[in-house]
Amino acid sequence: MTAITGIWSFNEWEIPVHYGDRMLQQFQGFRYDQVQTIRERRLFLSCSLNWITPQSMGEEIPYYNREKGLAIICNSIIDNREDLYQLLNIRKYERYMITDSQLILYAYEKWGEDCPRFLVGDFVFMIWNDKKQTWFGARDFSGTRTLYFTKNALFFSFASTMGALLTLPEVEDTYNENWIAEYLANPLTIESVDLTSTVYQSIYQIPPSHSITITKHHTQFKQYCHLLEEREPLKLKNDEQYIEAFQELFQKVVDSKLRTFKGKGAHLSGGLDSGTVTAFAAKSLQGEPLHTFSYIPIPKFEDWTPKSRQANERPWIEEMLKLYPTLVPHFLSFSDRNAYTEMDEWLNVIESPYKYFDNTYWLRGIYEQASALDIGILLNGQRGNWTISWGPALDYYASLLKKYRLLHFLKETNSYSIALGVDRKKVWSTIINKKIRASHVNRGHPFPQFIHPAFARQTKVYEKLRDNGIDQAGNGLTNAYQVREKQFNDLYYWHTTGVYGAKMALKYGVIPRDPTDDLRVVRFCLSLPEDQFVKNGFNRAFIRRATKGYLPNLNRLNVKSKGVQGADGLLRLLPNWSSFLNEMEKALNDQRIQHFIDVSVIRDHLKRIQQPQANQVFDDDFRIAMRTLILYRFLIKGGETSDKNLANTHFART
Repeated sequence: MTAITGIWSFNEWEIPVHYGDRMLQQFQGFRYDQVQTIRERRLFLSCSLNWITPQSMGEEIPYYNREKGLAIICNSIIDNREDLYQLLNIRKYERYMITDSQLILYAYEKWGEDCPRFLVGDFVFMIWNDKKQTWFGARDFSGTRTLYFTKNALFFSFASTMGALLTLPEVEDTYNENWIAEYLANPLTIESVDLTSTVYQSIYQIPPSHSITITKHHTQFKQYCHLLEEREPLKLKNDEQYIEAFQELFQKVVDSKLRTFKGKGAHLSGGLDSGTVTAFAAKSLQGEPLHTFSYIPIPKFEDWTPKSRQANERPWIEEMLKLYPTLVPHFLSFSDRNAYTEMDEWLNVIESPYKYFDNTYWLRGIYEQASALDIGILLNGQRGNWTISWGPALDYYASLLKKYRLLHFLKETNSYSIALGVDRKKVWSTIINKKIRASHVNRGHPFPQFIHPAFARQTKVYEKLRDNGIDQAGNGLTNAYQVREKQFNDLYYWHTTGVYGAKMALKYGVIPRDPTDDLRVVRFCLSLPEDQFVKNGFNRAFIRRATKGYLPNLNRLNVKSKGVQGADGLLRLLPNWSSFLNEMEKALNDQRIQHFIDVSVIRDHLKRIQQPQANQVFDDDFRIAMRTLILYRFLIKGGETSDKNLANTHFART
């Protein structure tokens, strides 16, 4: 993972040397092999390069071709190199060692500002065009890399982290109250529906699937990837051809994600997604060790989850180990860590308040373990639920009923009831209720409104959320198909995993790669007929059929239970519970946060968890307490490092 930064001055303003030095100091805690810098009177570019791929060793980045008047700086791994060789007429003897940054620059020379449409991989880049006096850049379709920027009367500056930009004297660190309002009011795990904003008023970001063009007087964003608009139905002769096409494509994609001279690793749970990724990777490596990292609950945990959930997925993981002897397993519980003790570490890395606290202790722990083993690539299957393992049986059956496809409905539901061991009439009743509810907005259980009412009115946050189809139950959607469409249409859903993965990679030098999130795989899965995903009584049917011979049958055909992670989250926090409550009390009495939150609402919810039970870990009472405390810690940390935050944040209730 490469940390990049740059400053371009307007007019004749000369960039002070210490500006670049201060920005680079923010990267000191990251893992990198080499720092390369271009310093000129009006231009500063620097790259803290972490060597991961064979081509990155010795790469000249930033690169400035003065003859052509083009400069590039990037944080990128391009996966469709073979396609680009052909499209860009790269000579055979150059192909292996040509760098990803060179491929991007060649693509820009050939296609101009359309070039991001031809790139597949995890990337963010900025290109300076001397002849046009413009900056052009882009972020990959799902936002797996971060790039923040600021622009004022003196200069345009960008960086992989917000902290680097905040070192510049002209960049205010005033908090963005609209962003904070969304953080508090939005029940979902996304922080903001605004694609370009951040927690700071003066700092912006390039959204996923977007390019940016910067001149002295203009800033323009353009969305270059529209997955739902671009999808084309795939029509093959039979089921076997769909399976063969997927297996061929997915193996190619996994192979491309493993391009590193360092060790290889993979997250491995008992589920279909990580299991599929691991299986294809093991076959690709042909005997080379693949380290697997698996979270398991702390030893004293007693599973309180329902029978349909499995908190300890070790039995399923061990089935994988039997099938693939070259896997090197690491079962990790991190008994001394919890979401509370991880707070400062995550705030340092993420640089803003976050909601994804449930699994923070083991996620960061796995990055640490992988880094210690000199792992370069860490595979995962995070996007799999929406791509390779998609297939909601009950919603599919409801659609069959709605279309009056009664014979198919009866055949499928009969097979489904047999597979689950459930009476057919009960299945039919559930489906009919789904069909009836589909004509109404099912709001479900509302999330507590713990934002201060005056602050909510001031920022008009609830209106903004409603305009984006989000209500206090999370959304007004009625079935899984609508939810999936929203996942691929509304790009703010892609921010969370991209940001934490990118910044963990900067800190630990381990690059997360997700084949289930590869653009080629996403497009393939969106093109499949719906009946491929639910078939013969099985939900998630396509991946179950496609992994025959790849996954153990115990895992592949499991329909009665599903893994759940973080179920021991409250239990592991109990030794720190008094400190947690004391800090909550301190927070609720601090004027720095009282402007933002409704103290009385939070106190009411805290009463229910004074003596917490392990099964309250996913309850709203604990969730709003953690979100409040994370915001409070962020405000405190900001106040400790700068007086500007206190001066520019309004505390009086209006």
